[in-house]
Amino acid sequence: MPKILRIDASARRDGSVTRELADRVIAKLGSSEVITRDLLDGVPLINEAWVAANFTPEADRTSQQVDLLAYSDQLIREVMDADTLVIGVPIYNFGVPAALKAWVDLVARAGVTFAYTETGPVGLLNNKRAVLTVASGGVASGSEADFAVNYMRHFLAFIGIVNVEVIAADQLMIDAETSMRGAHDAVENLAA
Repeated sequence: MPKILRIDASARRDGSVTRELADRVIAKLGSSEVITRDLLDGVPLINEAWVAANFTPEADRTSQQVDLLAYSDQLIREVMDADTLVIGVPIYNFGVPAALKAWVDLVARAGVTFAYTETGPVGLLNNKRAVLTVASGGVASGSEADFAVNYMRHFLAFIGIVNVEVIAADQLMIDAETSMRGAHDAVENLAA
């Protein structure tokens, strides 16, 4: 059974469509080992000191710099240890929630999750699967106005995760019943 890392980014714990879809995806995949990272609990933003620590060679980091990177290291370890990532992606104002962007900033680290080569960047986290559970009020998933799904696909590919599936309950404010039915059907059609 795959080891799953679940990342929840919705600002709502109750009534969240992305959380409900993530529950269904995880039940479908059937893993007995699920690590949950709820970004509603808080994610620090990178700052000047963090950036300086990140670009200091590991052997030269001060104890303060090691401490500054400890949370990022933990998030990266969670991704590295997982076979499958189930990421809740609510679309807020056409993009990802700020907490999810902060998580991305902490996980995308040169030399750790991707490397620069003569031919461009190469992701280092290969052979993983990601399932994005997406919800939006009015934006059609994958449309020109959807800056969340394409962003997450690009980021995941950047770190080496190219097997990305999308379960979308989009345009919920237009036709919630049809949208949810389609998303539930998509979960049922996922390969375990």
